[in-house]
Amino acid sequence: MTKTTLATVATRHKAMNTWHVVDASGRTLGRMAADIATILMGKHRPDYTPYMLVGEGVIVVNADKVKVTGNKAETREYTYYTGFPGGLRHVKLADYLDKAPGELIRLSVRRMLPKSQLARKMLSRLKVYQGPVHPHAAQKPAALKAAAK
Repeated sequence: MTKTTLATVATRHKAMNTWHVVDASGRTLGRMAADIATILMGKHRPDYTPYMLVGEGVIVVNADKVKVTGNKAETREYTYYTGFPGGLRHVKLADYLDKAPGELIRLSVRRMLPKSQLARKMLSRLKVYQGPVHPHAAQKPAALKAAAK
C-alpha cells in the first residue's frame, strides 16, 4: 500500500524560502507561463498539497524579449472591464508586448493558476522585470532550466 505524502509546516517554510530565476529572452510566452505556474503552485514537488501554499518564488528577467508564435500578436485580444458604463476595453497582444511585457507575463501566469484566494498569494511570489537585473540577490535564486525553448 502506498502512502500519500502531504506538506507539513516545515516543508512549507523550506519551499517559501526557495526562489528561481527565469530568463525570458527567446522563450515562448505560453510555454514559459505554464512552467512558472507549475513552480508557483508547487506541483513539481513530491509533497504537493492543493490547499497549502507549497510553491516556490519565481523571478522573471528580460520580460521584454519574450516571443509569441504565429500571428497571435495581431489577432489575440485581451478584454477587461473598467467598472464604468461602456467600459469594456480590448487590448491586442502586440500592444502588451510593446508597452507592458511584464504585465503580459503576469496575466498569462495568473490565468493558469487556480481561481482562489491561494492563487493571489501564489501570484504575489512572482516578480517580473524587463531588464536583466533584479533586486532579489539576497534570496539566492537558482537559475531555472528551460524545459522548452
